[in-house]
Amino acid sequence: MNSISANLNVMIKAAEKASKVLIRDFGEIEKLQVSKKGPSDFVTNSDLKTEKIIIEELKKARPNYSIISEENGVQNNKDKDNIWIIDPIDGTINFLHGVPHFAISIGLKSNNEIISGLIFDPIKNEMFYAEKNNGAFFNNQRIRVSKKNMIDNCLFATGGKIQNEPDLPYRKSGCAALDLAYVASGRYDGCFQNNLNLWDIAAGIILVKEAGGIFNEIDLSVNENIKIIASSPDINSKLLKKLDNF
Repeated sequence: MNSISANLNVMIKAAEKASKVLIRDFGEIEKLQVSKKGPSDFVTNSDLKTEKIIIEELKKARPNYSIISEENGVQNNKDKDNIWIIDPIDGTINFLHGVPHFAISIGLKSNNEIISGLIFDPIKNEMFYAEKNNGAFFNNQRIRVSKKNMIDNCLFATGGKIQNEPDLPYRKSGCAALDLAYVASGRYDGCFQNNLNLWDIAAGIILVKEAGGIFNEIDLSVNENIKIIASSPDINSKLLKKLDNF
């Protein structure tokens, strides 16, 4: 295993611990599809439980770090320069419908830069992580972005509403965090999306960059309405042309 920082180690342990709840809850979803209470209340509860475990684990290790999380919003602590950015379930709608494509995402922002990130897909047991200047990894194997340079041979990912249909081969997977992890690992050649929140993409930013990819400039002091275009360098200019009015 490559050497990882103490912070990343804490993130991995927190994600693994929280994932046990998610895996168990996901197994219950099918029973809930027919119940009166319905799965949506259950998902909110899963989100909250998962987030609580992650925050507890991170706080045990780093009590002074600040936190931005999907369910709890911004918690400023003594250390405002180091901020955990947490999405307990990215891909909630997939989760809700029993589709096994969602992830826990944890990023660490230090002095307004993402320095480490982790995206964990608990159902497939796929862990993607990266640290600044230390490369990107998938289950301990080094990963790189794709090398394709013919845009018609590529596959891109997007989500949300698309105003102007781009002339590109693309998928909507319903999980922005995994879209970025898949770009980092070369499964997708790029991804683009509007109106994202910082917790959807924080970990993905460092993953794509450390895997050799290109990411558009993101203002990390803003938590919502973020637009992303990420891809391998070989295809970036062609992708930007196609997304001219995106």
